[in-house]
Amino acid sequence: MTDRSGFVTFVGRPNVGKSTLTNALVGEKVAITSDKPQTTRRAIRGIVNRPGGQLVIVDTPGIHKPRTLLGQRLNDLVEQVLGDVDAIGFLVPATEKVGPGDRRIAASLDGYPRAKKVAIVTKVDVASRDEITERLMEVDALREDWAAVIPLSAVTDDQLDVLSDELLKLMPTGPALYPEGVVTDESVEDRIAEIIREAALDGVRDELPHSIAVTVEDIADREDSDLTDVYANIVVERDSQKAIIIGRKGSRLADVGARARAGIEPLLGRRVFLSLHVRVAKEWQRDPKQLGRLGF
Repeated sequence: MTDRSGFVTFVGRPNVGKSTLTNALVGEKVAITSDKPQTTRRAIRGIVNRPGGQLVIVDTPGIHKPRTLLGQRLNDLVEQVLGDVDAIGFLVPATEKVGPGDRRIAASLDGYPRAKKVAIVTKVDVASRDEITERLMEVDALREDWAAVIPLSAVTDDQLDVLSDELLKLMPTGPALYPEGVVTDESVEDRIAEIIREAALDGVRDELPHSIAVTVEDIADREDSDLTDVYANIVVERDSQKAIIIGRKGSRLADVGARARAGIEPLLGRRVFLSLHVRVAKEWQRDPKQLGRLGF
């Protein structure tokens, strides 16, 4: 059997479960998930090794109407990624009717003629049989050129193998692009920063998600100890946001630290001492210099 390998990305309205699906296919957490839209910022590559080859999943931020320079850069990133992939999976949740946003994104796939298109109906574990049938028909009607239409659940793993196999069939033949055992090409610092950002996002109100960036300043193994020290900054745009992140008498920041540490320790395989500082960088999303410094 010939081995195949190539690049896949998932598109859809914000919050349709792109990161959850990426993590489920890879088998471990490489993309942060949050119930806030627009939490994915980088083209994270998750790597799926299957008997028949390798899928490299490029995670794009949800396509949205940009309101800031950061938003614009995220959209540019999506454009760039979509132009380079072998297959695009278009996601629609089984629990919601297909709407104008879905139609717009499905139509925009015309702009990427070289990529094969696969329609994916997600969240079938929480939908009724009628909803699933209705959704499959709506999605099928959006384009003439679907290579496949697949209902699945990333939560219960239902039909995940079917999706992997279908996507692999669409990949060019060729050797694996990454060595086996590698699940992402993101650096450890980037993954730690994303884990901290996810913990900081948990439970905050709507205005904050876009205003939070995380920089990892230093990671150092402590001498004569099995502890690793991680120093990181949580960067926000305003003093009022700083107060929200820190919480009353520092209670919220302590909670963020505890949650983040629980995610960082398995990644590093060591006990971690996490030192978090909250900094204010005024309007960083609109400032090209600050964006560059924060890695966008």
